Amino acid sequence: MRRIRILFMLFLATPIWASAATPSISDIAYGQDSAQRFDVYIPGNARNAPVIFMVHGGAWLHVDKTSRDFVANKAGLWLPTGFIVVSANYRLSGNPIGEAKDIARAIGKAEQLAPSWGGDSSRFILIGHSAGAHLVALLEADPSIADGIVKKPWLGAISLDSAALDVPSIMTRRHPRLYDRAFGKDREFWRKASPFDEIREKLRPILLVCSKKRDDSCLQAHRFSAKARSLGTDAPVLEVPFTHMGVDRALGENRDFTQAVEAFMGRLDDRVKKLLDAKR
Repeated sequence: MRRIRILFMLFLATPIWASAATPSISDIAYGQDSAQRFDVYIPGNARNAPVIFMVHGGAWLHVDKTSRDFVANKAGLWLPTGFIVVSANYRLSGNPIGEAKDIARAIGKAEQLAPSWGGDSSRFILIGHSAGAHLVALLEADPSIADGIVKKPWLGAISLDSAALDVPSIMTRRHPRLYDRAFGKDREFWRKASPFDEIREKLRPILLVCSKKRDDSCLQAHRFSAKARSLGTDAPVLEVPFTHMGVDRALGENRDFTQAVEAFMGRLDDRVKKLLDAKR
C-alpha cells in the first residue's frame, strides 16, 4: 500500500508530456493575480528546444489561453517538430499597455523555467493573434516595456492580423466600440499604445500577417513594415485570403500559409531552421 501511495505521489509531481489538446503543465503563475498564468506543451525528449510563446486575442477583454482554435492546431503542428509551446493568459484589464507588461512578465518567467522543460531560454519566438498580435507588436516596437523583466532577447515575432498597429489612425475615424473600451480618449495614451508610433530604432524581426478580407488590416501592416524597414528591421508582410478568425485557425491547417510562416521562422535561427527542415 505504501509503495502504491509513493508511486501515485510521484505521478502527480511529474509533468505529463502533452498531446496537442492537453498541456504538459497548466497554470504556471508569473504574478499574484489568477489571470497571470500560462500553460506549457512539451514534446517528448525535449532538449534545448526552441520555445513558441503564444498570446491570444479577444479585444483586450475576452478569450483564454486554452481556446482550442488558438492552441490546438499550433501545438499539433509544432510539438512533433520538437518545439515547446507556451500559451499565456494576461489580466484583461482593458489597458493594453498593462497587458503588454503582463506578457513581458510571462516571457520572463518562461525564460527562467525553460531549461527545466528541456527548452532553450535564448530561443523564444512570439506569436499573437488579433489583440494578442497588437501586444506582441507593441513589445517589439517598445522594448522598454520588457526592461528588467525579460533577460534574453527573443528571436523574433509573428503578428497574426493585428487589431491595432496604428492606434491614433483608428481612433480618429469611425471605428468599432471595442477600441474605445481598450484605448479610451487620451491621445497621448493612443500614441504610447500604438506600435507604429513607438518604433524608434531597429526591431527584432517581425512577420506581419494580414487578412485581405479586412479593409484596414493590410494597409496598417504595410505602413508598420515600411517604418520598421526604414530602420533596418526585417519586417515582411504576408497577405492571406482568410477572415480575421480564419487567420488564426489556418496556421497549422493551411499548408501554403503554414510553410510561409515557417520560412520566416527558419530565418531567425539555425536551430529553428534545422527542426523545421527535418519535418519536411
